[in-house]
Parts: sequence; structure tokens; C-alpha cells
Amino acid sequence: MKISANQLNSHLKNSLLPCYLVTGDEPLLVAEALDAIRAAAREQGFGSRELYIATTGFDWADLRGAAANLSLFAEKRIVELRLPTGKPGLKGGATIVEMTEQARDDLLFVVSAPKLDRSGAASKWAKSLEAAGGQCQVWPVGLRELPAWINARMKNAGLQPDRDAVQLIADRVEGNLLAAQQEIEKLRLLHGEGPISAADVDAAVVDSSRFDVYKLVDAAVAGDAARAVRILAGIRTEGLEPVIVMWALTRELRTLARLAESIQSGIDLSTGLRKAGVWQNRQGLVRACIGRHQVADFYQLIQLGARADAAAKGQLRADPWQLATQIILGLSMSGMQRAS
Repeated sequence: MKISANQLNSHLKNSLLPCYLVTGDEPLLVAEALDAIRAAAREQGFGSRELYIATTGFDWADLRGAAANLSLFAEKRIVELRLPTGKPGLKGGATIVEMTEQARDDLLFVVSAPKLDRSGAASKWAKSLEAAGGQCQVWPVGLRELPAWINARMKNAGLQPDRDAVQLIADRVEGNLLAAQQEIEKLRLLHGEGPISAADVDAAVVDSSRFDVYKLVDAAVAGDAARAVRILAGIRTEGLEPVIVMWALTRELRTLARLAESIQSGIDLSTGLRKAGVWQNRQGLVRACIGRHQVADFYQLIQLGARADAAAKGQLRADPWQLATQIILGLSMSGMQRAS
């Protein structure tokens, strides 16, 4: 059966199915869904938990053996499998199907994975988990929905935020739900339950987005120049060394240049993305970025990055932050936009 993330807690109060599949790209919400399942299981006497992570070279026989091994004291057990890629392969998929068939009153089987693509959702292993138990798809919280999400979380924590306080947190965490939750917990520790103003938030909240160089890179690759420049300004304010920013930008530019060259040589982009190790949830951004640039654009930006790196190290008389801004704008815009 399908279970929405919002209904999971009420479902668990009424019943505990023999197996669950939890998927999604938001780590905090996936972790909370898994915590809720484990808590419900503990209340029903599941006293131990075995965790398996299907990384490269994982031996699926180990997971199969978990179902076959009986506890010495017949203890109820949770067997948990994490699929970092969401793709267990033929052998792994068959093993998962076997596990769902062997799930019983004393064995709870829980699988977690990133958001599944169409083929993953239609796979036999995913369908078997849904048929024998429950499938919970965790959806990310969009930037528009983020203030309402933060407001609800703060109220659940006993805080009474005003609108400006909520918006300030939303602006500063840049969509990072884990950072938002951490800041809510910090405010509760500092102020206890009760009213929270924007001034309270301003004094207590650390702008997590300013430390996140990877979000800077993603914003530029996504073509969101305004956001990228805003994050860069925050990083500079916090005193981060520009050489770190240039390292991240240059590394991304080299990957983009190699992928663009691969396309010119006739290699399929999907194959190139896989070989380059680009994560599934970033592939759309990278595809769009390559689509709006020529190969020469990336190499020009790499040369600009070398100048910025030299400036950051004191080897060139120039402002590395200004050069970094030029790189971000160049990466965010298309060649035609820059020409105009």
C-alpha cells in the first residue's frame, strides 16, 4: 500500500506492516520517517536492528542470511537496507523480493532509497515491497512552502514565531531542512517556549547557506545568477578563503568541459554523466547547463578560474572575489546572454 509522509505517523499508531519502502531526496524527512517506523516497531517488541548498506561490492548473501538466521532468544528484529543509488541490480532486486516474502511477525524489513525514477518505481522489487507492506514517498519542501513548514515546526517545538522570524530563517537556510531544524532546536534551547522575534533569530541563527560552497556551485549551474551571487556574498562575509571557492568552481567547470567534449565526440550524455560520477539529483542541472553553453565557454571560464586562484594566493594583483563573480555570471548565463 502507498502511505503519504503526512499520514505515516497515524498509520503506525494503528498498524505495523511487515515491510516498508521509504524513498526521497530530502535526508531529514527520510530520516524522520525511518525513525517513526523504528519507534513503532520498538513499541511492539522489536528489540534489535541490523543495518545493511548496499554500496559497491555489497554481498547480497549477507542480507539473505539475515532473514535465515534466527535470534538465539527468538527476539523480534528490524532488518534495514539502504540503497544509496536506488538501483540494487538484478541480484539485489531478487534478494529484496525474497526478503519481502520472508518478512514475518518477528522480522520487520525496511528499505530506504533516494527518489526512484520511473523504471525503479516500476521494478519488481519496489512493487513487491508495496504489495507486501507500505511504500512512503517523501517529497521535498519547495522554497514557497518552506516558511509554512518552518512555522509549523516551530509551533510544534513550543515556539511562537512572528512572520518576520519565520521568513528570516527561511531566507538564511536556503532550503536546507536539516539546517532549519537545527536552528529551531537552537532557538528553543536559548529562549525556551514562547514568542520568537526576527531579532531573536538574527542573534541566534547562523546562516548555513553562507558556508555551503556546493549550493553556490549548484545555483550557478542551474542558471540562478541572483541566488549564486547572494550566496557568494554571504560566503565572503563569513570569511571563507576564496581559494576554496575557486577550487569548487574550477572542479565543476572541468567536469562540464569534459562532458561537453564527450557530446561533441558522439558519446551519449547519460553515459558521460554516469562515468563522471554526477549524482542522479544533479543530472538535470548539469544537462541544462551544458545545453546553454559551448565547449569553448567552459574553457574560457577555467582560464578565468586560474587567474582567480592565482589572485587568491597572492600571485596576481586582482580581486579574486570579483573574478569569482564573473565566473558565476558566466556559468549562469548562456553565451547569447553574455554577448548581449
